[in-house]
Amino acid sequence: MGMSTSTRKQQAREAREDLILREAQAILLERGYLGLTMDRIAQATDYSKGTIYQHFPNKEEVVMALVTQTSSRRSAMFERAATFRGRSRERMAAIGQAAELFVRLYPDHMRSEQIVRAASVRDKTTPERRRVLEACESRCMNVAKGVVRDAIAAGDLELDPERVPELAFGLWSMHFGAFNLAVAEWPLDELGVDDPLASLRVNQHVLLDGYGWQPLFAGAFDWDATNARIAHEVFAGEWARLAGEA
Repeated sequence: MGMSTSTRKQQAREAREDLILREAQAILLERGYLGLTMDRIAQATDYSKGTIYQHFPNKEEVVMALVTQTSSRRSAMFERAATFRGRSRERMAAIGQAAELFVRLYPDHMRSEQIVRAASVRDKTTPERRRVLEACESRCMNVAKGVVRDAIAAGDLELDPERVPELAFGLWSMHFGAFNLAVAEWPLDELGVDDPLASLRVNQHVLLDGYGWQPLFAGAFDWDATNARIAHEVFAGEWARLAGEA
């Protein structure tokens, strides 16, 4: 049975939008936010500017669409990490590996995310697009909070359930700050930080050790074996992709 006209039109629209976003991302990387214009997007895609406006009302909406597109991939990676077969703290380590893999695979996302968080940009985007981004962030936070609650239920962590959001936020803010510094091309080596992502992994474990979340990183548990198993069982495709891009 043939494809309906409405389905073909929808697929054509999605294909146009994908091309617009790909070309916009390339312009953003080459020229920065100020150099991204609807005229340049139209020229790069060979579409009229009117066609571009049918998809996006302004360039701010284009950047927000780029951010929400990759944010949904991060949410899916977090949810996959939480299914890792291991103790609760191992599952949290899997989420940490997901976050690190995401920033390695999509380093430009952090720069775009910084742009859309500015009020002058965010206020020019549609509420619908902002809600999509907020939903992606909520998915990530809910995954982390779910693992913390599982740790409490399993006896791996003694924590007042009212403090679950506090712990999840602590991890989120730690990662957000480290990732933004890592992609900002700051001379971190001059501060004695040669590998910011490796430092982040250690600091995450120090924080969770401070909460007494078992098994402790400072104990006899084989965390190298856990990290290798996470990489093999959950993120083999992502690590292979990174190896291929190296």
